[in-house]
Amino acid sequence: MTQTRTEDYEHTDGRAVRLSFTEPEGVVRGGLVVLHEAGGITDAVRLLVAGLAGEGWLAVAPHIDEDGNPLNGADVLAATDTTLAWLVERGISGDLLGVVGFDLGATAALVVAANRTLGAAVSVGGRGIDKPVSDELPALVDIAGSLTSPWLGIYGDSGGESDAAQVERLRDAAAEAKVATNVVRYAGANHRFDADPAAAAEAWQRTLSWFDAHLR
Repeated sequence: MTQTRTEDYEHTDGRAVRLSFTEPEGVVRGGLVVLHEAGGITDAVRLLVAGLAGEGWLAVAPHIDEDGNPLNGADVLAATDTTLAWLVERGISGDLLGVVGFDLGATAALVVAANRTLGAAVSVGGRGIDKPVSDELPALVDIAGSLTSPWLGIYGDSGGESDAAQVERLRDAAAEAKVATNVVRYAGANHRFDADPAAAAEAWQRTLSWFDAHLR
């Protein structure tokens, strides 16, 4: 596997974003936008990007906000759109584009999936289900019914800011969407899935399977 690299990308229309990405060694199956957690492009995000590349995906994480400011939906969408343009320039067709995020990035992934039409989206442990994580974002239950990309939500019941009842409300809201949705809960896992290695491994496989099923 090649190393994760970082570069500043500017589209022909002037849009610009810093990207960290890893290219697969063999055939590229598609492209995945990885939305980072709070704190920016951490080692965990780089490992995620590299792990997805190891499965054949061209995985790229835009540097959206590394200053600790509240998550802004417009910034998330703008950075995602520019990153998608970068992937398209590398020959990835629209039906092979997806988005994934963990923790705060999971919240952002659902926002993208409700505002853009992609092949697939996955959120792992996102916050802001009933109450927005910032004034610039809606509560996720309020937008889940408008999902336009097939979406998988994976949540841990142990600790964190999202309890089981909130996740079930999100499941019900997402079920109203006109695309495929699924919500999976793990009783022993926390919102970062570092409390239960077995749950973390299964959640990883579910993530890969969702992309396998929808990006083809």
